[in-house]
Amino acid sequence: MAVRGIPWGRWALLVVLTVGLTAVLQVLGVPSPALFAGLAVGTVLALVGIGPARVATQATSGAQAVIGVVIGVLARPETLSAVAADWLPVLLVSLGTLVVSMAAGLLLGLQRGVSPLTGMLALTAGGASGLVAVTRELGGDERIVSVIQYLRVGMVTATMPIVATVVFGASHVGVGSGPEEAGGPWYLGVALVAVCAVGVPVANRLHVPAGALLGPMVIALALSLGGLTFGASPPELLVDLAYAVIGWQAGLRFTRPALRTVLRVLPTATALILLIVGACAGLGLLLSWSTDTSLLDGYLATTPGGVYAVLATAISSGGDVTFVVAVQVLRVILMLLVAPFLARLVGRRGGAGPD
Repeated sequence: MAVRGIPWGRWALLVVLTVGLTAVLQVLGVPSPALFAGLAVGTVLALVGIGPARVATQATSGAQAVIGVVIGVLARPETLSAVAADWLPVLLVSLGTLVVSMAAGLLLGLQRGVSPLTGMLALTAGGASGLVAVTRELGGDERIVSVIQYLRVGMVTATMPIVATVVFGASHVGVGSGPEEAGGPWYLGVALVAVCAVGVPVANRLHVPAGALLGPMVIALALSLGGLTFGASPPELLVDLAYAVIGWQAGLRFTRPALRTVLRVLPTATALILLIVGACAGLGLLLSWSTDTSLLDGYLATTPGGVYAVLATAISSGGDVTFVVAVQVLRVILMLLVAPFLARLVGRRGGAGPD
């Protein structure tokens, strides 16, 4: 093919195919469609030998910064007020989710070809795109992490309406839209990203793990809670580009041995995801008991992933949407703040995954 010897031709093919697949996945309602499309297209092109060699480090850091801002602006003053009275049980249940998912990840790390660090990052229940973005920087194998993280999101999203209806008696559970978008103009969103990007060099100077993600996320979090974002959020096109870059980063590194490793661990990973879902449902019952919320709201608040599906289910069933989303957002932020530090500790003891 003519694209084999032409670097720009390889990139053009990668971009065109990613854009096309993203559009298809958006219609199908797939979570983070640009990331999934970038991962799928990058993997296929890498395996057939016509993909670009790699994604530049600067592009990856920029993508992490954008994703960090996206996550940070999810936390708003009403988020804190929704859980202020029940902060202790919410915190304990969130920590319980972290412990359960990371323990399952360490079990996955017993599989041949999967390090404890990679297993832990693959099954940590919170911020799939953020964890995939920083896996390589932390020393894990982002190829395995990306596939298993989105397997978790897909399984949770697909089963949540069924469980809510059959087990918790939710009525009129249907398909809803994602969270309401902020109303600020696009240029305010770009300015917000630029301001929050200051957190990257600061975090790096402080030797914060995954600083390109956590630095901007913390600044965005502070601005959002302080009501200083003026309704701005990163423009959708910029977010999609960031997701695609993260997908390319993992996909372009796929080799046939790596693909065989991923396929070999999928049955175990699926079983462990089901274990995590069951354990989190149990934590949801505890949350319901300790906060006087309904059993359905407790389940939705602790479901390990699929925040848009959680929102749709809570809205259509008449649940306490504010409380459910508040717990979900706080859990994701907690996971992304804690996971890099624990991952660095596990990586020192267990070693990194295969390259």
